[in-house]
Amino acid sequence: MFSKLLKIIKSFSKIERLIFIAALLAFFVAGIFLFIDFVAKQTILTAIAGGEYREGVVGQPSFINPILFGANDVDRDLSEILFSNILNLAESPKISADGKIWNIRLKDGTRWSDDVPITSDDVIFTIETIQDPDARSSLFPVWQGVVAERVSERELRFILAAPYAFFENNLKELKPIPKHIFGGLPAANLRLSSYNLEPVGSGPFRYDSFEKRRDGFITKYILLRNENYSGEKPYLDKMTFRFYENQDELIRAMNSGEIDGFGGVNPQDLKKISVNHEVFEIRMPRYYAAFFNPYNHPALKDKNVRMALSLGLDKSGIIKKVFDNYAISVNGPMIPGMEGYAAKVYPGEDFSPEKAAALLESSGWKLSDEGVIESVIRQAKKDLMKLEFNLVVPQTSHLVETAELIKDYWSKIGVKLNLKITGGSNIESEALRTRNYDMILFGNIFGGNPDLFSFWYSSERFYPGLNLALYENETVDSLIESVRKNLNKESRQADLTSLQSAIVQDEPAIFLFSPSYLYVSKNWLKGFEEKFIPLPSDRFESIEKWYVKTSRKFR
Repeated sequence: MFSKLLKIIKSFSKIERLIFIAALLAFFVAGIFLFIDFVAKQTILTAIAGGEYREGVVGQPSFINPILFGANDVDRDLSEILFSNILNLAESPKISADGKIWNIRLKDGTRWSDDVPITSDDVIFTIETIQDPDARSSLFPVWQGVVAERVSERELRFILAAPYAFFENNLKELKPIPKHIFGGLPAANLRLSSYNLEPVGSGPFRYDSFEKRRDGFITKYILLRNENYSGEKPYLDKMTFRFYENQDELIRAMNSGEIDGFGGVNPQDLKKISVNHEVFEIRMPRYYAAFFNPYNHPALKDKNVRMALSLGLDKSGIIKKVFDNYAISVNGPMIPGMEGYAAKVYPGEDFSPEKAAALLESSGWKLSDEGVIESVIRQAKKDLMKLEFNLVVPQTSHLVETAELIKDYWSKIGVKLNLKITGGSNIESEALRTRNYDMILFGNIFGGNPDLFSFWYSSERFYPGLNLALYENETVDSLIESVRKNLNKESRQADLTSLQSAIVQDEPAIFLFSPSYLYVSKNWLKGFEEKFIPLPSDRFESIEKWYVKTSRKFR
């Protein structure tokens, strides 16, 4: 057969042979494409286990211990991956009718990464350590008044002094630490343990090793899949954290292929990333506002003044210039996406210098020869009160830029703004402790619940409370109290709606914007969930779903 075919081909002319070869090649190419199309239609691309992902982070780990990490974002990131919260370790909690008793039963077979069983004693030890002032735990305020009792090796109960509607969120933030590791230490010595840098945990990954320079700077943390993890095992075999001193170094590492992704990138820096990548835009329950202190400047007691100042700001313009539109406008004490957010009570953005000027004029304010609005109402010293304010601004680039824009906008309606840019710890000592400001540009960051107590309850007007507007409203106080103890979601939502409405009506601050959290990764990372998260570290909440390797399987 083959010899006959060969004779036929030899009998072809040169042109006929070329045509035959071209047709044969076309046949084979078409066959290949048909096979690829068949495989694509009959199979699906699925995630498989294996591979490594390298995360870049600015900063240094200090205490990879979920009851000690405080404000260190690096510690919080690593703790999120290395430790499970109590709700992930347990079956669904059982709650008493009055909401004061929460029964927790650990899942069968839960174990620490060193293969020691996790028991109720570990959880109780964790709570008691948090409640010990000598431990200096950042969770100390949250767990005051809560009693943890052992029921059995796998079961315990939490007894609350009063019902708290958002206690489940406290449980989500509670990551037990191992008693067999820390139980023999006095609480005051907890920070001295080497296990704070070489942790034994319960999360989807386990600690393997770390590397550091001769000067002590930790350059790398290596984590491996934790086979003892009680949840769904992660696809990734290995997770490596690399540490840098600033974001410029982080971007260089991304461009050079040293890392595969990082979070918290400044929108203006996105253009510096030269490799193929994907940007995930994530909403978080946080916002920035200019909080008024009416006790420091009497003009701010006038609601019409506060309203005029708000009308004189183009928030959309600020968001475009400062965040390249990677932020949303905020018009009240909660933001879209938060539990309990009531969209109907929030006014739309209204930027109108003309309305602002008319409102001030109708309220007895006029433009002076110096170009500054002043009142026709004289104070005790017989001096004209002027709309000239001092704004305290933390020395952070996006806030300083925002403040400069606010100053420019207000100058157009005759309001003079003096910027008091304050850096580092000085913001606490010079402004937060003393409340010595006319206005302060600052951010409110929620956890996973809509508890407005710290920010708007009257008792929180003074340090260490976060009621930066020194706001007082008995109705608001009553609503906050009701929301906190109301276990009925429907009636709690009604109170939350009334609460937001009352604060919006009083205009104690100019609510500005909520920046997006931007996460950048190589295009081949899959499984990353672009969802609303309470904290940056919660980007790892579903890390067991991340994958970098795939295979095709028939449908």
